[in-house]
Amino acid sequence: MKTLILFIASFAVHICMAQPRKLSSANDGLAMKPIEQTIFYSLGDARIPIKILQFGKKKDIVYINVHDSEPTSVAAAKAILAHTGGTIIKLANKGKRNIKFRLKNKTYSFDANRIYSREGIEQTLRASGRISKMAIDEIENFGKRILQLIPDSTTCIVSLHNNTNGDFSIKNYLPKGDRRIDAKAVYVDSLQDFDDITLTTDSILYLKMVENCYNSIWQDNVNARRDGSLSVYFGERNRRYMNIETENGKLLLHIEMIKKLLQILEESNLTNINYSSTNTE
Repeated sequence: MKTLILFIASFAVHICMAQPRKLSSANDGLAMKPIEQTIFYSLGDARIPIKILQFGKKKDIVYINVHDSEPTSVAAAKAILAHTGGTIIKLANKGKRNIKFRLKNKTYSFDANRIYSREGIEQTLRASGRISKMAIDEIENFGKRILQLIPDSTTCIVSLHNNTNGDFSIKNYLPKGDRRIDAKAVYVDSLQDFDDITLTTDSILYLKMVENCYNSIWQDNVNARRDGSLSVYFGERNRRYMNIETENGKLLLHIEMIKKLLQILEESNLTNINYSSTNTE
């Protein structure tokens, strides 16, 4: 049995009951081939390809990848959706994280996971060294176009991310971490790599992932910094969102984490979602 430390206001201690898991590939059987559509969005002098991959007819869960430098997450989702069905939305950006474009002979750069509020757009432009109202307006419209592709009927938005070793991890959300105010609760598993995490707006999904011994973060949807990220955007709107993130290259683990999420969504009654209560007992 493994001991879990759950960091909330009272620093409660819980027990992780999951059995040791064996990583596996996606489901056996015939694989579906996706129908692919590409939308080209004009942003200044750039044409940004937004790719939509539809596997079968299932559309209730939408997977989204906004960083083209994080390919393992997309490969994992494709492996799963080829058997389960679903939708992937991804930005094609020549394998790079930040998107660059020129507007009125000036070059701007931004993080595509920081553009779902004007405040977030201002922050990411400042971080890249150049900002203007015209650029903010252009990027805001781009963010709105991406959001329009996610149907209101979507029951869960799954964000696909990867990181590099030691660059970003569960440690960022612990009491001494730089993102500690963004988390209502954090679970650190003693046997898991700090870099492999889930982050959700949904208290029930959080607890279910904790029960299965995955490093997990329950976002504080009320107090999290308004950084323009998708997690904050959907948290503000009480929509079920899950970020599944591993180190680049950990394909089997990423597949396993997505499979577990789908199992939880299928087996659990999630009609009464608790987004703001601090009670996680």
